[in-house]
Amino acid sequence: MSETRLSFKEMCAKFDVTPRTLRYYEYIELLQPEKEGRSRFYTPREVARMVLILRGRRFGFSLEEIRQWLQIYEEKGTRPQLEAWIDMADRQLVELRKQMNELAESIEDLEKLREDAAKIIK
Repeated sequence: MSETRLSFKEMCAKFDVTPRTLRYYEYIELLQPEKEGRSRFYTPREVARMVLILRGRRFGFSLEEIRQWLQIYEEKGTRPQLEAWIDMADRQLVELRKQMNELAESIEDLEKLREDAAKIIK
């Protein structure tokens, strides 16, 4: 792999994403690879953006939220982007904790129902 730029295929392999995913991220302007003819090449900037995109998805952020957050850096710089990140993270932490509590409750209910069913068949 090239140290300065990755080909389309190398980018897919590096991040274990499908070509369709990579094309879609380009379509919605999350990534802006360099184009030479029909070939696309991804610079270290695009690689870094992909790391942030995938991390954001893992945390449950929508692609639109990620796009807007990345745009803040382009328009206003690091500090406003970090301030926005803190706000986004605070909101997402509330949501994830809510989901965690709901999941714990569902697990508890399922365990009880399973125990009840197991008692009936014994």
